[in-house]
Amino acid sequence: MNRTLKIYIAFFVLIAIGIIVIDANRKKPIDWSTTYATRDKIPFGLYVFNKEIDGLLPEHKVQRFESTLYEYLDPKYNFADSTYNVKGSLLFISENNEFDEPSLNELIWFVEHGNTAFLSMKDFPQKLMDTLKTEFGNQYSLSDSLYFNLTNGVFKHQKYKFKKGASLSYFNEIDSMNATVLGHQEIDTSKHVNFIKVPFGKGNFYLHTQPAAFSNYYLLNKESSGYSANILSYLPKGNIYWQTKGFNNTEASSSPMRYILSQPALKWAWYLFLGGMFIFMIFNAKRRQRIIPIKVPLQNTTVDFTKTIGNLYLQEGNHYVIIDKKIIYFLEKIRTDYLIDTFNLDETFINRLHQKTGKNKSDIEHVVRLIKKHRNNMDSTEKDVIEISKAIDKLK
Repeated sequence: MNRTLKIYIAFFVLIAIGIIVIDANRKKPIDWSTTYATRDKIPFGLYVFNKEIDGLLPEHKVQRFESTLYEYLDPKYNFADSTYNVKGSLLFISENNEFDEPSLNELIWFVEHGNTAFLSMKDFPQKLMDTLKTEFGNQYSLSDSLYFNLTNGVFKHQKYKFKKGASLSYFNEIDSMNATVLGHQEIDTSKHVNFIKVPFGKGNFYLHTQPAAFSNYYLLNKESSGYSANILSYLPKGNIYWQTKGFNNTEASSSPMRYILSQPALKWAWYLFLGGMFIFMIFNAKRRQRIIPIKVPLQNTTVDFTKTIGNLYLQEGNHYVIIDKKIIYFLEKIRTDYLIDTFNLDETFINRLHQKTGKNKSDIEHVVRLIKKHRNNMDSTEKDVIEISKAIDKLK
């Protein structure tokens, strides 16, 4: 390990230690997300409610389920006599409407068969609102506080003060012939309905616009904790089927990094590792040795040289020199390749060359005749060069 790499590693370790120390001494920010999940201990989770629900509903048997309402109730429906094999109350607490179409139809059908549904959320399905002949309204105010109360005289018209997480939604239109007002919310000088009971078929819907009442934040507050217990007291005795969310997301991620990213310490450790690897690759991307220059291999320029010399002789008019060179190279090739003596270009030479090369004897005789004619002849012309070149090329 060289000295430069050691410096980089030491630098990275110091940065990591510094970040860990700063993060450990930093006050963890409060997560105000409205998850309403049973495992969340943040202000607007339902961890406390999940632990205390049996005490809040001592005369009820609470059964939890995390599937959709349709998946939960459909197997419990008896198609033979169009009835359900279970009876009781459905309980839903969430920030907004999370019903799919089949589940909403199952909800309405279940209540119509003589059961109860308690929904506490800031936004209800439009189809349900139309079915129950109710409409939503929203009030905007500069005030940061809302006051809730229940209409039943048993609760002595006690007011509960809410600030964070409270909804400004209310029911601005209800079916007054059937619906019963159970609670109000007050802001500034305005008073609006936020809790109603609506009969439907043989059962009843309880609609409540303030799910924050069941959160950790308000259940741990002595001044507001009684509000949720008083609301739930309206539910009839019997079984309660509560659709819960275990995590702060409806569907758990399928990513293999899910657990690491869900834990702050592990998440930052993972980010530091990735950052360190990135820095390491950047600083080690340089070559560890000097660049080796590319050496271009030497080219075979013999042919080019020969062409150049030939063109030079041709331009100077030295045709006899070109013919002489061709004769010399031709005879040298015969001596080297075929081991034939070229001193006497007689009939014996012609026959031996014909036998070893298999070339036409008349072509060999023609070449020999031209060699004898133009050897040492200084009066040769360009036409003679072409003639002897063609004759020699036939024998190659």
